[in-house]
Amino acid sequence: MKIIETSTGEKRLVDILPVEIDEFKTFKKERYFFDWKKEKHQEVYKLQIKGMSDVFGLVSIERIPEEWRIHIRLLTVSKENKGKEKKYDKIIGNLMAFVAKIALREFGELACVSLRPKSQIARHYLETYNMNLTGLTLSMEIPQILALINLYDND
Repeated sequence: MKIIETSTGEKRLVDILPVEIDEFKTFKKERYFFDWKKEKHQEVYKLQIKGMSDVFGLVSIERIPEEWRIHIRLLTVSKENKGKEKKYDKIIGNLMAFVAKIALREFGELACVSLRPKSQIARHYLETYNMNLTGLTLSMEIPQILALINLYDND
């Protein structure tokens, strides 16, 4: 999986790893937009450039096996990677593809990934990741999951 440095177009390999309990205190709301300490009892992953320790994105998930679904509780990029002036692109897509791979591995052909976005970003998820509107949440099932994985995990 790779992110793209926007100033050069250079692709950088990334690792997506579980967050360790002592790391939560380093994820300040000013940089990561949420109080990530509230997620310390959840399953949380961080995106880093291979060989570097700086965290560029975070995702918190909830496994819902009775619905064959992984729900994205929180998803963010670091402040410098948001908006038109971002330093790196493709962070959210890589995190979503990572979650999609978990769902596919756990639930096979019945897999589903869902999230409940803030209203102003919902359209972005619908258009960029081909998600479906399902009540108050957005979701993707096998066709969208496979397309997402193929797009982002093609090393």
